[in-house]
Amino acid sequence: MKIEELEKVNVGITGTPIEYMPYMTKYLGGGKLYIKRDDLSGLALGGNKTRKLDYIVKYALDNGYTTLLTYGGVQTNHGRLTVAAAKKFGLKSILVLKGAKPDYLSGNLLLDRLMGTELYFVDTTSLDGDPEKDIKAKKFLKECSEKIIAEKEKQGEKVLDIPVGGQTIIGAAGYIQAVKEIMEQMKASNIKADYVVCGYGSTGTFSGLWAGAKYYNAPFKVIGVTIEPDYVNPNETADFINKISDFYGFGFKCTADELDIESGPENEPYGGTGYNMPDEVTWDYVKLMADKEAIILDPCYTGKVFHGFADMVKRGKFEKDKNAIFVNTGGAPGLWGKEQLDFANDLFWKDYKVGGVMKF
Repeated sequence: MKIEELEKVNVGITGTPIEYMPYMTKYLGGGKLYIKRDDLSGLALGGNKTRKLDYIVKYALDNGYTTLLTYGGVQTNHGRLTVAAAKKFGLKSILVLKGAKPDYLSGNLLLDRLMGTELYFVDTTSLDGDPEKDIKAKKFLKECSEKIIAEKEKQGEKVLDIPVGGQTIIGAAGYIQAVKEIMEQMKASNIKADYVVCGYGSTGTFSGLWAGAKYYNAPFKVIGVTIEPDYVNPNETADFINKISDFYGFGFKCTADELDIESGPENEPYGGTGYNMPDEVTWDYVKLMADKEAIILDPCYTGKVFHGFADMVKRGKFEKDKNAIFVNTGGAPGLWGKEQLDFANDLFWKDYKVGGVMKF
C-alpha cells in the first residue's frame, strides 16, 4: 500500500507549529534551536499519539471494532489519548495498566476517569526479586488482556488490541507523514534544520520519523534519545522500520548501525533512573525549558529528551552552527502524577524562601 493512499480521521490537530527558541539558543550556544510543538495537538491536552491514532482509529472504524484496548504505565499518555480518541469517535475504551492501583488519583489517571474509560491494573509486585520477573510479568499481562478481550467479545464487543505507544505499522504512518509536514513548514518559514531529535521509547515515533526522513529524502538527520535505561534494542527497531518499508513499498532496508540513538553518559544517562521514576537531573531540564522559553515539558518523556538535546548541543554532537529541531511530544499531565508532585515539592517548594507573605 502506498502511504499517500492510506486514509485517516482527524483525531487531533496536525500542522502543529515549529517555533524558534531564541533564549535557549543563546543559552546553549551552537546553531539555531527550534521546537516542534506536538504538545499542541488539541485532543485531551495534546501529545504525539494523536498522529498515530488518526490512522489507528480509521482502521478500527473501517473494520467494525467497537472498543479500543491498549497498555501502558499507570500514568500513560498514550492511554489517555487512546481513551480520548475512542470517546471522540463513539467507541468504548479499556486501559490495561502495569502496576498496582494507586491509593491517590492524580495526573493522567484523573483524566482517564473523567473520560469514563474502563481501567484494569496488572499488579506483579509479588514477582519482585524473581530473576525471571520480566518474562513472567509479560506472560501474565498477555493472559490478563486475553481474558479481558474474551469477556468483552462474549458481550458482543469487537476489541482492537493496540500495542504500547500505538507502535503499529498503521500507526507509524502518523510520523512518516509528519516528516512531510515538517519539510513543508521549513520551506514556508525559510527554516534550515540539520537534525530532528525525538524520544526513543516504544520507538513508534522514532521509527516513523526515521522512515519518513528516508522516504521523503529529508534534509535532516533523525536522532532518538532514550527515555529509560532499559531501552529497546536498536536491532528490533531496525526490524520494525524494515516492516514499515515493506508494507508501504518504500524499497529501502535499515540496519541498526544506521540508527542514531543517544543514551547519554553513564554517570548521567538521559533516561534517568527508570520509567517515570522521579530524578533531579530531569526535573532540572524541565525547569530550564520553562525558565527560558515558558514551554512546559514532563518528567517522564520530554524532560529526558530535552536533557539529551541540550547535552548534545553543549558537547558538540551537532556540527558547529548546524540547526536542530526538538520534537515536544507532550505529556504535561504527568507533572501532576503524585510521585512526581511529591518529588517536585521537595525540590522547588520545601526550602523556597518566598519574597514575602502579606496579610490583611
